[in-house]
Amino acid sequence: MKAFIRKGSLFLLFALLSAACSSEKEPSSPKETFRTYSRAVKQKDITTMKLLLSAESIKMHEQEAKAQGVTLDDIVKRETLLNESQTVVKVRNEKIEGEKATLEVENSMGIWETIPFVFEGGEWKIDKKGYQERLMRDIEEINQQQLDDVINKGRIDPSNSQSTEGGNSNTPINSNTPTITDANSDTNTNANTGAKRPSPED
Repeated sequence: MKAFIRKGSLFLLFALLSAACSSEKEPSSPKETFRTYSRAVKQKDITTMKLLLSAESIKMHEQEAKAQGVTLDDIVKRETLLNESQTVVKVRNEKIEGEKATLEVENSMGIWETIPFVFEGGEWKIDKKGYQERLMRDIEEINQQQLDDVINKGRIDPSNSQSTEGGNSNTPINSNTPTITDANSDTNTNANTGAKRPSPED
């Protein structure tokens, strides 16, 4: 009887150890998290999509939902990182640094985007807030660069600019000869050619 109890105790101990080992398995990688997210988007599984987002991302979406008078689910379903028509999702260059990571994902237009992740609760979560903040910084940099280009083009180098009597510049601009465009290319003419454009009565 004692031997039976001893064997039963050993079996129970082995089962408990096995369960503990299985619960301590390696967390899913950012790549696996994004693949699960991709499937959830395709299946419109909003619950899974929310579980894969970071706490700050959920908080950001809650604020958006409140401002727009809609539900959190509406925002999560609408503002996905994938186009529903995208049948193939390519990923590359997974990089993990401590509790942060990035993964490059090809969007529906063939452009590679960098998606940030954070490690929360033993799992890799998609950091949509970080993604949106980086996107806004990129847009601001592009706008600033375009503004700088416009300013630079508007500057006149005194050593290269020459004026003639009457205020005429070296590069004549004839404002009376605009380019004429029309949907029908056979009737299109350039005003500079002097060719008469046919009228409806011709």
